[in-house]
Amino acid sequence: MKKTTIGILAVLFTLSYSCKEAKKEADAAADEMEETMEAVTEESSEEVVKFSMEPKSESGVQGDVTFTEKDGQVMMHAEFTGLTPGDHAIHIHEKADCTAADGTSAGGHWNPTGQPHGKWGDDAGYHKGDIGNFTAAADGTAAVHFETDQWCLGCDDPNKNLIGKAVIVHQGSDDFTSQPSGAAGARVSCTGIIQ
Repeated sequence: MKKTTIGILAVLFTLSYSCKEAKKEADAAADEMEETMEAVTEESSEEVVKFSMEPKSESGVQGDVTFTEKDGQVMMHAEFTGLTPGDHAIHIHEKADCTAADGTSAGGHWNPTGQPHGKWGDDAGYHKGDIGNFTAAADGTAAVHFETDQWCLGCDDPNKNLIGKAVIVHQGSDDFTSQPSGAAGARVSCTGIIQ
């Protein structure tokens, strides 16, 4: 009887120990999965800011703009109506203030690094707000797509952070040489980037 009792106790002890080890392994696997899920969520998270453009300078130019930040890149997608057919400049300006009827309350081009005005990527220099030109169709519609790692949405780097700036569409095209703004003409649409 003693042998049977000892045998049963040995089996119970072994089972108990095995269960504890299995639970430890399961807990470790669950912790590892949770860490992996957090890393994937952080990597794939995206920040999105959407807003509508309002007409300025007695124009009828309206539009919708979306900025999406993902994996260190900011993508801008904009669609406009009410433009005159042809080329127009689009820039990021220094203040999220579109209260003036002509859009001048948005200030000059956003230029946190003190560069001369120019075409985006020019070795001679360009403003962080120098997006460039786009073409409106005969019906006054246009779409703009732009992507860069030199912008961010709400980060701590004042040389990259778009929050608190404005998007301005101009009546004419940017010549990429005139200082300080490319001689693009009247500001026909404006909106502030406010998160």
